[in-house]
Amino acid sequence: MNKQRAKEIAASPVMANVTLDRVPVYIQHVDDETDMARVYPLDEPEREQSVPVDSLVEHH
Repeated sequence: MNKQRAKEIAASPVMANVTLDRVPVYIQHVDDETDMARVYPLDEPEREQSVPVDSLVEHH
């Protein structure tokens, strides 16, 4: 996924189908300078982590 799309998803009130290593995640924030996204698994919100934006996959 590209950084701009990740930022759009993070800002949107509509839940997008995004995965990290086949695990559904929620994008909280995207850092412009590092191209990292702050995400957490939908079923484990306490497991926040920073990951490269290009490791995220959007499913339609």
